[in-house]
Amino acid sequence: MGYQLELRHFTYFLAVAEELHFRKAAERLFISQPGLSRQIKQMEEIIGAELFIRNKRNVSLTVAGEYLKKEIAYIFNHIDFTIKQTALIDKGSEGEVRIGFLGSAIQTVIPELLVKVDKNYPKIQFSLEEMSNYDQVKAIVSDELDIGFVRLARVPDGVCIKAVQTDTFSLVLPKNHVLNKENFKSVAQVAKEHFILFSSDYSSIYFDKIMSICEDKGFTPIVSHKSVHAQTIFRLVESGLGVAIVPTSLQYGFDLDVKFLEIPKISQKAELSVIWKEDNRNPALEKVWGFL
Repeated sequence: MGYQLELRHFTYFLAVAEELHFRKAAERLFISQPGLSRQIKQMEEIIGAELFIRNKRNVSLTVAGEYLKKEIAYIFNHIDFTIKQTALIDKGSEGEVRIGFLGSAIQTVIPELLVKVDKNYPKIQFSLEEMSNYDQVKAIVSDELDIGFVRLARVPDGVCIKAVQTDTFSLVLPKNHVLNKENFKSVAQVAKEHFILFSSDYSSIYFDKIMSICEDKGFTPIVSHKSVHAQTIFRLVESGLGVAIVPTSLQYGFDLDVKFLEIPKISQKAELSVIWKEDNRNPALEKVWGFL
């Protein structure tokens, strides 16, 4: 067959793979549905693999189609970023580094990093996005992030991890709570109170550490609310809906009616790590490594 794969084939395939509906994909691409079907059929013939399972009601991806979708999305994302980097370099920039982070990292680690890099490489730009551990790992693997700041013990093959900060834990209380720095001796003193915690979906290892802090003191916390945002947790504590346990560094940057009491005599620490993809080729990232 004389046909060859062209960029349009991959664009069309990705639209159908994401929509799983030929009419909707055709509308998104501003082409006719029969034309789109022909292009997908032609692509399958050139590759020699069935990419979609079609019937009168549903469209789904084959195993081969799932693999191709993942790889094409990765390639397209890398092309988009490469084009953006090229334009930045042409304008005199040294490129962009994309950073994902958990809320606690923005209090000290990231500002310190940005200040140091800016002093030495002022033409490097940064984009920042707060994301969960899971979303950061996913974005690192797909080359949508260059580095991430996470609380994880393990990462997938091909992703590297390095501890950058070890933090203590603090109890968060409403400002009018009877406990203070003088009379606070153990987290067991709030055993009967309701707890507001970060969701285990946000960081399972962090959630488990909070639970173990309480269990080591002889109780299982009554968890009444969960959130993925520190500000939300602090607002709920401020409103008297419970107490919380968070990394001590999270006390900075908020102006709320809550107080932080560092928890004494516990072995648990909140470890923040940086992750990156082993084969990341962003030249701007190489200049950042010396400051991590």
